[in-house]
Amino acid sequence: MKIDFDYGDFSSLTDDTKSLDDKSIFLLTSQNKRYYEALPKKPVVITPSQLVSSWGLEALDVVGVTGTNGKTTVTAIIYSLMLDLGRKPALQGTRGFFANEERLEEKSMTTPSVLETLLHMKQALAKGCDCFIMEVSSHAIDQKRIEGITFALKVHTNVTADHLDYHKTIEEYRRVKSIFFADDSPKLLNKDDLAHITYNPTNAKSYGVDNMATYKVQAFSLNGGIHGLIKYLEEEATFSSPMVGLFNLYNLLAGVGAVSMLTQKPLQEICDALDNFGGVAGRMEVVSKEPLVIVDFAHTDDGMLQVLQSMKDKTLSVVFGAGGNRDRQKRPRMGAIAGRFATKIYVTSDNPRDEEPQVIIDEILSGLLGKENVRVFVDRKEAIKNAIEELKEGEALLILGKGDEDYQEIKGVKHHFDDREVVRELLG
Repeated sequence: MKIDFDYGDFSSLTDDTKSLDDKSIFLLTSQNKRYYEALPKKPVVITPSQLVSSWGLEALDVVGVTGTNGKTTVTAIIYSLMLDLGRKPALQGTRGFFANEERLEEKSMTTPSVLETLLHMKQALAKGCDCFIMEVSSHAIDQKRIEGITFALKVHTNVTADHLDYHKTIEEYRRVKSIFFADDSPKLLNKDDLAHITYNPTNAKSYGVDNMATYKVQAFSLNGGIHGLIKYLEEEATFSSPMVGLFNLYNLLAGVGAVSMLTQKPLQEICDALDNFGGVAGRMEVVSKEPLVIVDFAHTDDGMLQVLQSMKDKTLSVVFGAGGNRDRQKRPRMGAIAGRFATKIYVTSDNPRDEEPQVIIDEILSGLLGKENVRVFVDRKEAIKNAIEELKEGEALLILGKGDEDYQEIKGVKHHFDDREVVRELLG
């Protein structure tokens, strides 16, 4: 990445050694250090910490949210609540980059490069923002793509098995996630998931449903949305949300706790602002009410477990696949989870990427041995079509894996495909 950067005799800033010229300053990071050391002629450098200082980015309260599931929803909840409470937030994550109520960029990486994040922070500051909310992936923690950034708050959602194609073992994945919580930064931790990480207890608060926590759900109902009572110290507050599922109760609790820590506003005032948050596109998104068809991004066995378990009071049909060139170990586990909760199962393609779709499907099916009402359609549209046609009154269809993605990646080519568009087309 190369950007304009007026500094003395220099006119640009880059983190890519290939784009260096005599007018460039080089942003030296942990990720590109080896390329810098290989240069025969060393350029003038600046570090991420120095760039933060140069751009005055310390003025922003930076909130980082990490976890296997829930990052996108929790960051969106914090962003929405901060807007409603009179703050001026920016949001960076898989859904894009937003400043106040303006969308500045479309979807991107969960956590982009150091330079891109710092540039977004600079743009947020120029838009008058006072806080910057970001998703933090395990890859970004491991590759130090958040170096130089001081966090006003770090939030933990949960840590289950994911990205084992990269981290190789669940132990290594948990170790990397735990690095994020090793310093003295203020932190908000899921008390019901603490067995899966280690953390520095300094400045730590917690939220929970089952275990005693700083922000504790005293009572809740998942009928017709999510309704509950939260206790924080001597304060109690009630809340309601149109969102569904136990996992979203945790997401809401994380969002409320984070905003409480950031703003010190009365708990009931924060909970009242939840009325304005309807959820995130592609996350338990109700595409049709009659028949009930829901689209969700769940693309891991744990994600599927949380989604399907949240709907276990209904007779379920499920359409899903698994991504190619990703962790293969989760595929049979995904099949087994579908087999536990769904009456009718349609195994299909997700983003096969460079793999053969049938190979991926066969690995999913190995977790469904002996299970009845399992059908295979390599063509995802055909799978959705058959699932809708065979849906009976009172049943619910969950289409999992892609959420609000509008493409399907096959052999390096992204073809337009949106589960929600397909459902609406088929239902007329």
